[in-house]
Amino acid sequence: MSSTAAGRTTVRPRAEPQESWYAALGERGRKGFRAAFAGFALDAFDLIALRLSVSAIGATFGVGTGATGALSTVTLSASAIGGVLAGVLCDRVGRARALMATVAIYSLFTFLSGLATSYEMLLVFRIFQGIGFGGEWAVGAVLVAEMVRPEARGKALGVIQSSWAIGWAVAVVAYLIVFELVAESSAWRVLMCLGALPALLILYIRRNVEDPEVFERTKERRRRGQADAVESGADDSPLKQIFRGDLLRVTLAASVLATGIQGGYYAMFTWIPTYLKEERDLTVVGTSGYLFVVIVGSFLGYVTAGHVHDRLGRRRTFALFASLAGLSLVLYFLIPSGSNGTLLLVGFPLGFFASGCFSGFGSYLSELFPTRARGTGGGFCYNVGRGFGALFPGIIGFLAAAIGLGGAVAFGVFGYLLAIGALAFLPETHGKELVPTD
Repeated sequence: MSSTAAGRTTVRPRAEPQESWYAALGERGRKGFRAAFAGFALDAFDLIALRLSVSAIGATFGVGTGATGALSTVTLSASAIGGVLAGVLCDRVGRARALMATVAIYSLFTFLSGLATSYEMLLVFRIFQGIGFGGEWAVGAVLVAEMVRPEARGKALGVIQSSWAIGWAVAVVAYLIVFELVAESSAWRVLMCLGALPALLILYIRRNVEDPEVFERTKERRRRGQADAVESGADDSPLKQIFRGDLLRVTLAASVLATGIQGGYYAMFTWIPTYLKEERDLTVVGTSGYLFVVIVGSFLGYVTAGHVHDRLGRRRTFALFASLAGLSLVLYFLIPSGSNGTLLLVGFPLGFFASGCFSGFGSYLSELFPTRARGTGGGFCYNVGRGFGALFPGIIGFLAAAIGLGGAVAFGVFGYLLAIGALAFLPETHGKELVPTD
């Protein structure tokens, strides 16, 4: 209330509360959001199931840590190819149809992995699985980024990324149950065969998910010839566009950023289960307990980092979380034997900062590239980064034989330093509108 000159009081109208970003998506946007959220979680389930099973797979086929580490490496390396192909596909045929294709591929070959009768056969199946696995992220991130309003894009993509922690937690629960009830030689096969479940997501996408309006308008403008295709380069393939003019520098620097973040992450989380089991002498139950602390930290890190991105901007948030993730990694593997209580505590910030580094990728990469090449640009950078980052687990597997697994994993710190350096060559894009005339 306020007083007027005549002594009367007037009641000022109360400001209407701003609609939440999720409500603002509308029914169409919320369906796309749910599909991407589920897709990310199922991606996580599959990759984490592989990581948890590496010891059992090695025992089944009589191969060492170098060979089992290579399974993660080829999966992630193949995902680089899948991410690029899916990115181009979603810029050509649409976000929803490309999402269905990627889910179908990784579901089929995850299931077949559980039926492999030799290490070589498993390796081949993981290559094809990786192609679908990499493509799902590329399409899902763009789908959501184009639907949410600019000032909340970091939060929304942070929530999407947090589904990775949910899929991770489900994988650990499944690992705990299956490896307690089934012999180790068969338990890993059961986990792989559960990878057929994501195929159910295809039915949901087909019935409910539509392409974002900004993409449909861009496609319509191109079809009707209203955009200046010659001067803008829209007549070129999306893959050519991201290597031309100003986009070339963005493509290269963003790929290095993605390589550093993912290399550091994969260095840690591919080998932490094996480290806890073999060097800390923890049982399956004990290992799961330590992993859940890391998982809780990861979930909160994803969500929190999304909010920080909308406060501090993309570049400063990436630099902050990468620095603290590297520090947490060093602390985790410097904890002496016999101090497992301290190890448990440090697992929380390790998961928080290492996972929080990922929350900005969906929004940042979508803002760095124009609509006509957004799927291609984001898919290329993120998944080429994933492919090069995938070399880290393999390198660590071979280093472990010489210097021990704990010391070898510290190699991941190099990835975070690489990421921080790449930020110097990238612009700030926080708050950018994604428009169909790009």
